[in-house]
Amino acid sequence: MQARARNHGVWHKAAAAAALAATLTLGTQVAAAGAPLASYWSSSWTASPQPLWGGEFVLPTNVPFQFNRQTVRQVARLSVGGSRLRVEVSNEFGTQPLHIDALRIARHQEGSAVVSGTERVLYFGGRSQLVLAPGARAVSDPVDLAVPALSRVAVSMYLPRPTAPSTFHWNANQTAYLADGDLTAAPAMPATAAKLGTRVFLSALLVDRPEPPVAVVTLGDSLTDGNGTTPDTDHRWPDFLAERLSGRGVAVLNAGIAGGRLLRDGMGPSGLARVQRDVLAQPGVRAVIVKLGTNDIGYPGGPFAPHEAQVTAQEMIDGLRQLIALAHAHNVRIIGGTIAPNEGVAAGTPIEAHHSVAKNKVREAVNQWIRKSGEFDGVADFDAVLRDPARPTRMLPAYDAGDHLHPGDVGARAMAQSIDLDALLSEQ
Repeated sequence: MQARARNHGVWHKAAAAAALAATLTLGTQVAAAGAPLASYWSSSWTASPQPLWGGEFVLPTNVPFQFNRQTVRQVARLSVGGSRLRVEVSNEFGTQPLHIDALRIARHQEGSAVVSGTERVLYFGGRSQLVLAPGARAVSDPVDLAVPALSRVAVSMYLPRPTAPSTFHWNANQTAYLADGDLTAAPAMPATAAKLGTRVFLSALLVDRPEPPVAVVTLGDSLTDGNGTTPDTDHRWPDFLAERLSGRGVAVLNAGIAGGRLLRDGMGPSGLARVQRDVLAQPGVRAVIVKLGTNDIGYPGGPFAPHEAQVTAQEMIDGLRQLIALAHAHNVRIIGGTIAPNEGVAAGTPIEAHHSVAKNKVREAVNQWIRKSGEFDGVADFDAVLRDPARPTRMLPAYDAGDHLHPGDVGARAMAQSIDLDALLSEQ
């Protein structure tokens, strides 16, 4: 990853102070008046909320029409550890109040099972029941549960009344379990439990740490969200990056949305629309790695956006410049990720229209600007990492998940390994 010098030494202290003030709303613990802060809340895992789409869209939602008197158990891996936990629930796209009658968290064992003795009831303002207004988020009261970096937890929520999955995350790349009744306290879900590949209402996990938070956010599309990697293994490229940074106490927050775009809404809000929510609002954010553009270029003229005009390289560059300006206005480093090649993309599927000679020229022009403009604070050249040297418009077969668009586990690891950690976290 190439780095460009930037004087961030002065703002870092101010930004850290501002982040600490912001986290007071998340319950940062404060000692007696005049005493130093005793601890800090850090986001350790996130899943970007998406609105539910209708049946007219080319892809299914893969969630039930509604939940009713059912428990959903969802598993997630933390990036940094801590001595206490909080859970964030989102009803951002709901049109009705979200009712949750019971919510628990525990260390994850395997499958749907949790580690005995680690179960904790979650409360919201001292109450075990939550009614969350449309458009709102809620953060639970802290629970004492020590969790190491890179450990997994399971969050179980009981939905007591008919509830549409209005706020969800389409590609969890992690199995969730759904069964009838209040099973939040069950050591494992029954064998008859339905399995989902999505997330519902769960948007973040926070941990209590003794030092101010430092976070890297990965703002991207399906390649960042983990499409093509093995489910239930945490083999997305941000997962591998989290492993590299865990020893430094740096959180890695995955803000990838499959089908996500930079300029326009896709299978979720556009990158420009959600950068404040998913990146700049995170406690202690030091840097963001942007990996967007595949779907801006690929959607038009295909089944995802049949009537859209083809995006131009200049339109993409203008959008990336806005992200750069927003990041720098908030004293956050921003790393530009180049767009991976996709010639031969999944014939006979909705994504085969993502590639054409004309679209590839736009991709190459945007990549050239990312590499050469000097406007980013650094470059993560994912195109150079993933492409086949013998045919640069295609992905290297060893890295290809099989659809010629998404890298598999080996390719995702290579993407994470290519990032210069010192340049990423530099305060200069």
